[in-house]
Amino acid sequence: MTSHGGLTSTLNTFQILVGALVCYSVYYAYWQLTIGAHRRRLIKEHGCKPIKNTTELNSWKDVLFGWTQIVANNKSRKQRTMLDDSRRRFLRNGNTFHFKVVHVDLVFTVEPQNLKAMLATQFKDWNLPDRRKDAFEPLLGAGIFTTDGPAWQHSRDLLRPNFVRNQVADLATFETHVNHLINAIPRDDSTVDLSELFFRLTMDSATEFLFGESTNCLAPGASSERANEFANAFNRSQDAVGVASRNLPILAKFLGSSIGKDIEHVHQFVDHFVNRGLEWQKKQDREKSVSKSGETYVFLHQLVQDIQDPIRIRSELLNILLAGRDTTASLLTNLWFVLARRPDIWTKLRVEVDALDGDQPTFEQIKSMKYLKYVMNEALRLYPVVPNNARMAIVDTVLPLGGGPDGKSPLLIPAKTNVAWSLYAMQRREDIYGKDAEEFKPERWETLRPGWEYLPFNGGPRICIGQQFALTEASYTTIRLMQEFKNIESRDPEPWTEFLTLTSVGKAAKVALTPA
Repeated sequence: MTSHGGLTSTLNTFQILVGALVCYSVYYAYWQLTIGAHRRRLIKEHGCKPIKNTTELNSWKDVLFGWTQIVANNKSRKQRTMLDDSRRRFLRNGNTFHFKVVHVDLVFTVEPQNLKAMLATQFKDWNLPDRRKDAFEPLLGAGIFTTDGPAWQHSRDLLRPNFVRNQVADLATFETHVNHLINAIPRDDSTVDLSELFFRLTMDSATEFLFGESTNCLAPGASSERANEFANAFNRSQDAVGVASRNLPILAKFLGSSIGKDIEHVHQFVDHFVNRGLEWQKKQDREKSVSKSGETYVFLHQLVQDIQDPIRIRSELLNILLAGRDTTASLLTNLWFVLARRPDIWTKLRVEVDALDGDQPTFEQIKSMKYLKYVMNEALRLYPVVPNNARMAIVDTVLPLGGGPDGKSPLLIPAKTNVAWSLYAMQRREDIYGKDAEEFKPERWETLRPGWEYLPFNGGPRICIGQQFALTEASYTTIRLMQEFKNIESRDPEPWTEFLTLTSVGKAAKVALTPA
């Protein structure tokens, strides 16, 4: 009986193995006749060639565990050298390369034509990566930075009224916050970190613009402990989410849960404004009020007319608050870090500022200041606020460059493949910007007319619709500070050092300013 039972067991095992082999063979044949045939057709039609493999990132440890990349990212994060390390990786491996992390194919590129394809000409072939959504969602919810398709389009359509010309050109309200900034700067030759003040400035202006009520982090005696706690919790949350989005999906989920208290604090703070907005809408409905043409536009008031779900409203507000605060503050920090070290640029810029004779600049005057524009462009080129980005192919598609040993042939990108790019590396390419690509040189913009080689505000359908707003705020702040202070001195001996959260900014901008 024992012998017969053993034979039966062996036969059952054999049958299972045969069955599995048959199933696999059927599936493989089906795959080759469908997906495989489609990919071979794309390769033939477009002349695609295989991507260059890099030995430093494709060992068995990386394929199985992603070990090299995890260790390298962790080291770079601690040393605050992720952007420079990434750029050096491109210099070693070429403008497009790929490696595997836990069997997941990742492609990296700094080719402008590839970005044009993903962001514009082949826009419908790409979505945001799942990793980004997993990392961002606990803090930001469903909004313009975390959704695709119709949900994203709806979010974008809601934002348009916020950035019409008359809203961007209305600088009267912003002047109040800039005055608070000016008054917060010491006039006794002591050191001040402008970065901290810039982030408070843009938090104050963004909350008033979006909520109709400012956090007043800079206002003398008006800053509440609650508002400051919110700003700190928002900073810590972004830091953790940024780390999560740059690592493995499982780490994204883990870090997303480890900052639960900060996220809860952020949500509760914004929910206060959401509830007030919903009450405002109920009152409008009861009184059948119609907004007057002269009233200040409040984004929240527009939002509650279209959405009644408080969670959805909160998510939309947080998505825009992130952009409205961080973009301008990061640009200002990076710019003033440079101004403190470059008296030649300060002197040339002062000529334009002094031409205003101390008057507060209008929107039209700001637009006419060419050298100021060159300086802003150069700051965004060398220090892009969003230095890294990525997309995930949702169908089999083809990028124009990256295939073959020289990377000049078209490249097949299978569905579900993530393609990432580095603006920090691309916007420092010497073959595009010259041998002086790493030098801060505003004069290059006198003749420079880049296309997809320069994307500080993204491109295509998802181009930042608030870019003019951010540039106007940063320009206005710079002009007003230079009107109030005649000289600047750097008080930071360290070189520019990255601080990465969901955006990128220099670690500090420590200076001393001399009153005019």
